[in-house]
Amino acid sequence: MKINPRSPIPKIRLEKRAGKAVTVIAGLHTYGSNRLNVIAKELKSALGTGGTVKNGMIEIQGDKVEPIKTWFERSVAIPK
Repeated sequence: MKINPRSPIPKIRLEKRAGKAVTVIAGLHTYGSNRLNVIAKELKSALGTGGTVKNGMIEIQGDKVEPIKTWFERSVAIPK
């Protein structure tokens, strides 16, 4: 898959909220809410977990940083 140099690069980080881990994917707000919802739905299905889209960021329940990085590398062709 060819990498588009103008595509936004997701910034994936782990946050703790009320004692629980949440993986946050930021930096994709330029995609728009419809595309973010599609990406979130695909991630939730692939990882078997819950999640949502809030304020232009995708939030996935649990510590899923590495699986999400792998998913983006395969699906969207981001640089490693």
